[in-house]
Amino acid sequence: MLTLRSTPGNPVPPGGVLVPVRTADGLELRAATWRPTTRTVKGTICLLQGRAEFIEKYYETIGDLRRRGFCVVAFDWRGQGESAREVDNPHKGHVARFDDYRLDLLAVAESVLTPLMPRPHLCLAHSMGGCVAFTGSLEGWLPFSRLVTVAPMLSIRMVSWPAGVSVLARTLQRLGLGTRFVPFGSAVSIASKPYPGNRLSRDPERYARNAAAATAVGAGAVGDPTVAWLAGAFRAMARLRDPRVPPRITVPTLIVAAGADPVCGTAQTERFAARLKAGHILVLPDARHEILSERDAVRADFWAAFDAFMPGSLALEDAHDGAPAAISA
Repeated sequence: MLTLRSTPGNPVPPGGVLVPVRTADGLELRAATWRPTTRTVKGTICLLQGRAEFIEKYYETIGDLRRRGFCVVAFDWRGQGESAREVDNPHKGHVARFDDYRLDLLAVAESVLTPLMPRPHLCLAHSMGGCVAFTGSLEGWLPFSRLVTVAPMLSIRMVSWPAGVSVLARTLQRLGLGTRFVPFGSAVSIASKPYPGNRLSRDPERYARNAAAATAVGAGAVGDPTVAWLAGAFRAMARLRDPRVPPRITVPTLIVAAGADPVCGTAQTERFAARLKAGHILVLPDARHEILSERDAVRADFWAAFDAFMPGSLALEDAHDGAPAAISA
């Protein structure tokens, strides 16, 4: 039975409705919806999580969006949170093919967004979710009219020799080892590791909150990825890094990057954004990877840019001259 878990300081936002979603290949995903806390409704924001994340980690963000007049749809990708697994060990961050994330998003669109949620349908994507969203926009199946992506996964800084690791991952996958943890990987969730030296946030209270949520969801906060996930991620990122790709992405996009991101490469993100025809980029200099779980000042800068970009303000569109608009934090 699907649930939403509360922890001290991180209660379930009231009014949430759990919705089981069945994908085209037969997996069950955990999804949930919320109505706004305002009288007027601006549309629906769909949250696309990063790798190893889960709905409980986004409760604060869900509240922020509801207060802004948005309905919210949140769901767990296959292989994480309370969604179904394709391997016996639920702690493995696994997907057989990176393209299968398309099946997840399209199932949510068909079962939840289209029949139940008011338009416009908009997207807020983090890390891996940003990679999936850009791929969907490129291929024409992204079901959103506007996209905000936070620290998108276009390169991985945690890997010191990405070209070599990419070749190794593909080789191990061809040898039938795709469901194994990556070399030296473990079942320990990155969200539950000690705060000192962490890669995710400079806010100790929010970090502790997320760690408690990870403990509460147990295997839902998966550990390291599998070989298949890593091989698929490298293929997806390599495709998006082709300089011919960004101009083909036509969904209006705001990228908010973390200037002190030790997980995803901000320099690569800036190069990508420079080639977008319908894009804007904001780099928050002192932020680590999880901008939505950062200190109040960082989050305030994020929400100011978000509010200017989403329906209700033409501030960024009026300034658009065909090149990405760089916004000062």
